[in-house]
Amino acid sequence: MLSERLLTGVVGTLAKNQLTLKPPSQDKLPDPVPGRPYTLYAHVPFCERLCPYCSFNRFPYREERARDYFASLRKEMRMLADQGYDFESMYVGGGTPTVDIDELCETIDLARELFSIREVNSETNPNHLIPAYLDKLKGRVQRLSVGVQSFDDELLKQMDRYEKYGSGQKIFERIGETAPYFESLNVDMIFNFPSQTEDILFSDLEKITLCGCDQTTFSPLYQSHATTRKMENVLGKMDYEKERRFYHIIDEVLAGGEHPFFERRTLWTFNRLDENQERTEHLEVDEYAVSYEECVGIGSGSITHLDHRLLVNTFDLKEYGRQLAEGQAPLLGQAVISRRDMMRYKFLLQLYALRFDKHEFERDFGVSVERGLPAEMAFMRLNGAFATDNDDELTLTPRGRYLTVVLYRQYLASLNNLREQARSQIVGLEHDLLFGDGTER
Repeated sequence: MLSERLLTGVVGTLAKNQLTLKPPSQDKLPDPVPGRPYTLYAHVPFCERLCPYCSFNRFPYREERARDYFASLRKEMRMLADQGYDFESMYVGGGTPTVDIDELCETIDLARELFSIREVNSETNPNHLIPAYLDKLKGRVQRLSVGVQSFDDELLKQMDRYEKYGSGQKIFERIGETAPYFESLNVDMIFNFPSQTEDILFSDLEKITLCGCDQTTFSPLYQSHATTRKMENVLGKMDYEKERRFYHIIDEVLAGGEHPFFERRTLWTFNRLDENQERTEHLEVDEYAVSYEECVGIGSGSITHLDHRLLVNTFDLKEYGRQLAEGQAPLLGQAVISRRDMMRYKFLLQLYALRFDKHEFERDFGVSVERGLPAEMAFMRLNGAFATDNDDELTLTPRGRYLTVVLYRQYLASLNNLREQARSQIVGLEHDLLFGDGTER
């Protein structure tokens, strides 16, 4: 447990010092590199209920401003097309992308007109798993990801999700009804809520195996400076010893034993196996960062990862609309990633995807991973992290999987802190992360 606590502190400190938002060096995105694959991330920052643990840019849904926002989002897409960008994959996240289903469909349709989109991934919430929404998404969205978090009614009430999204049993039934609409249905779960017990976790795991989803993602609860106070007031304090124990339970129940229900696709994403222990070939991971190293983000609060830089769009909705109306890219700032940190990012991302390719690392950086990241390799080896460690690859032991979970959790928390720096420039009530219906609690 000492190693995990050490990692949490060290990675958090490094990220705080290095992911610093500075003014952008230019007034638009860098031009695309011919032949390089990119994915498009579109952010929809509206929700009917605001969760206390979420640090993404999000605002209470209001129909008029949502429609204005979607119109601006489409303007930003057209600007990218004019600049020469093309995309083969699109991920729509939030917020709740399906909060205005007609505007979302119009936006997806335009993306397919402008770009070489082969597949669309979208997030949604359980109350939108109904025919009025699903009929419109069918054919437009290939992979749908529904944020469930837990099937436990008391946890749902703590998260202020029960009243709006329904009971765990109702959500369970809707998942089974939804699965036939899409090539892949992913159910997003969260573990290590302060009040979550082992009994609740086992119950959630049982429902996941029975609900009919193609894929599930069990990510650990992580916080940022902005969400810590509200989250602790609502849910209680984090327990990282419990996180470690719960992660190993999830890993073993879903993907362990001679006849597992799922196979590991990443550290916390699991693809369902059929009765013959075979996987469905079209099931890809429902996380765009694993498949594409460079991602262009559109929308207020989105983050673009290009050319060793993180470029952040303004979090201010009015400013976002104004800049696009004037034909300007809505960039607020950037964080420059050093060569060494790019090495660390590559190391982390490939281990998160369960296999590190040593030859690819050397092609990218001109040095072996042993020379490029000697301290990181020594730490992982000392802690028994690698099941395979040869000239070609690294794979992870169960202990190594959890150590990498800690690394990735802290990396995501550091991105939340970058978002806080951007949010701090909003003037007025929406400067604060709100909860519930948009009021302080």
